[in-house]
Amino acid sequence: MENYKNKRVLIFGLGLLGGGVATANWFLKQGAKVTVTDLKTKEELAASLKKLKGNVELSLGGHKLADIKAADIVVLNPGVPIKEPLIQKALRLAKLAQGKPTVVNEATIFYNEFPGKIIGVTGTRGKTTTATWITHLLGKQALLAGNSPEHTFLDVLGAARPVSRSKAGIYGVTEMPSFQTELFDPSIHPELRRPDIAVVTNIYQDHFNRYPSYRAYVKTKANLFTHQTKDQYLILNYDNSWTPFLLTLPRKSKTWFFSLKELPSMLDGVFSKPGEIFFQEGGRQARVLTTKGFVGKWGQHNVENLMASVLAAHAAGVSWITIQSRLAKLPSIEFRQQVVYQKNNLTIINDTTATSPEGTIAAVKRFGSPSTILITGGTDRKLEFGAWGKLVANYIVPDNIVMLEGSATRKMIKALGEFSDRVTIVPTLKECLEIALRKAVEFPKATILFSPGSKSFEKFKNEYDRGQKFNELVKKLLK
Repeated sequence: MENYKNKRVLIFGLGLLGGGVATANWFLKQGAKVTVTDLKTKEELAASLKKLKGNVELSLGGHKLADIKAADIVVLNPGVPIKEPLIQKALRLAKLAQGKPTVVNEATIFYNEFPGKIIGVTGTRGKTTTATWITHLLGKQALLAGNSPEHTFLDVLGAARPVSRSKAGIYGVTEMPSFQTELFDPSIHPELRRPDIAVVTNIYQDHFNRYPSYRAYVKTKANLFTHQTKDQYLILNYDNSWTPFLLTLPRKSKTWFFSLKELPSMLDGVFSKPGEIFFQEGGRQARVLTTKGFVGKWGQHNVENLMASVLAAHAAGVSWITIQSRLAKLPSIEFRQQVVYQKNNLTIINDTTATSPEGTIAAVKRFGSPSTILITGGTDRKLEFGAWGKLVANYIVPDNIVMLEGSATRKMIKALGEFSDRVTIVPTLKECLEIALRKAVEFPKATILFSPGSKSFEKFKNEYDRGQKFNELVKKLLK
């Protein structure tokens, strides 16, 4: 494990959401000399600065090359893209100066230092659900890490060290958005460890404000598994249109697939039939799980997440009998098609983590009806909403669409075409919910679906802040 004592560590981006603070405090605990740099001022970062637990040098209101040159380690906040000019400068300096400064993020530290095996879950949709369900299926031998304030990489790394001394076979199950896999590029960290089991749930359009092209986004995701070894596993969605491209990338790992239809006989993996999951290997197939009632409880879209989860758990050595016994208690995921109110013939669904058109499409397919009121809209990231517009208008009565003002909302309205003049557009989430509640009383039984289909940066800190605000409004307006 790396010794960080007295190392000069530059936290590149403190932010207001807690991730930068947690990282800075972790390095302080390791005895490092920590400097924080951020574009925001001391006044703007006051809430975050109060949470720092030690002596930290501040370099705020902008980034400076001198801070990069003085650092032994530059720790990149996920909110800072790798294309940031000073980060590119740091990477060039590292090549010229035999690795100084080393540019890392939470995920690269975790992967290099975690004392057990690692499962990495990436993809556009379903990462959190799949990583959470894999952790559940593995049982006490697994720790969930990444992309959540409750499971930060470095906090989990600290918790894993004492556990690893007393238990054999510990697994770290990591949720890996593209922001974390940017530094997994082999040209940056050629010796960086790869996950023992890599899972790609699916690939759809996302984050086009951060990446120059669709292919660049996909290749960033693929950094997670490129250069895996022959003793490792890669699990891919056979039905996803980007899977053929992923299969062209360099790797030596054993590849398994999951599919909603029967797999070709030469491929290994799982596929589903109504109420059943089959495992196929070496041309032989067998029914291994029964899933009666799953779609009614979790929705059709979660069948893929389930197959990815059970296949990863099986690759990790969990028997099908044990997996079957644990399916009944799969944990629900906050803010993912979550029922937050159900009373007096009214159901309210909080799906704030639907941050792309495909997310809302999945929710609308599950909950759409003539008596469903959809609350949607938010911040644009150069995504396309053509398919969203066609599907939503088929599942939701246009008069029952309530939209929150935002840069993505304007594109969504255009995508609705001839129905665009029938939607309601308002500036606040409170007004959205008030209007939806008034519409709901027009039906004997109604559903309000909050599924934005976009990010939230124009009005909220992030999608989780948006979801929490929505829940607070539900409690206030329906008390």
